[in-house]
Amino acid sequence: MFNFPKAKLGDVTAITITSADLEKSLNFYKQLGFLELYRADFPFPWIQISDGALLIMLRQDENPYIALTYYVKELENVVSELKQVGIEAKHLPTPNPMIQRYLILTDEGHNITLVTFVEGFSQPLGPTMLNMQAQDYSNPDKYVNKSCGMFGEFAFPIDNLENSIAFWEKLGFRSLSKRVSPYPWAILSDGLSIVGLHQTKSFVNPTITFFASDMKAKIEKLKNDGLFGDSENRDTNNVITTPEHQNINLFKLGM
Repeated sequence: MFNFPKAKLGDVTAITITSADLEKSLNFYKQLGFLELYRADFPFPWIQISDGALLIMLRQDENPYIALTYYVKELENVVSELKQVGIEAKHLPTPNPMIQRYLILTDEGHNITLVTFVEGFSQPLGPTMLNMQAQDYSNPDKYVNKSCGMFGEFAFPIDNLENSIAFWEKLGFRSLSKRVSPYPWAILSDGLSIVGLHQTKSFVNPTITFFASDMKAKIEKLKNDGLFGDSENRDTNNVITTPEHQNINLFKLGM
């Protein structure tokens, strides 16, 4: 386990994913171990879901989009502090002035959004790979998500690892591990989010990643439930495609 100061970017973090059909997406994620927490039509239709450790905001929109999102109580202060360290947060139009939104783009064009904190939102308390005891990694009974396992990282494909680490450090993240094989990659966190920076062309969009010691059995069950396409036949280290055309990595922990 790691000790972190208060996250620099905000108070609650989620992964925002747009969906053309919220009910279809909700039913899909329920099969992956998620439950509905809240829903509303303001300022646009959305459903907030969680598996007890990871928060996902499903937002109705025809255009595919994924972002690391922070809900921020002192939004203008955070934007000002980021500007002081050379990070531009672009103000986005919003249908209501009560909810302000800002966009930060990485060098590769990946999205990080800052949104006005909404009362009632809270960070899930279930364990991720960031705050689980290491001896519990191999114990599926300790996983809060029984369908997918432990949330491990929000993986970003990047062009240059050192440059990306420097960028994320300005956002309040610090490196937890760094490797050079099979390509340069690192895991970083600010205490709320866990991101993986992967200097590779093997994937092109940010991807949610779960790990489990019993991933083979979990994948077999998900296959039986019809969540994999015909071409996705690997028993471990598989990738599942969501109705929103996003990917979720399901990786076996250990050898």
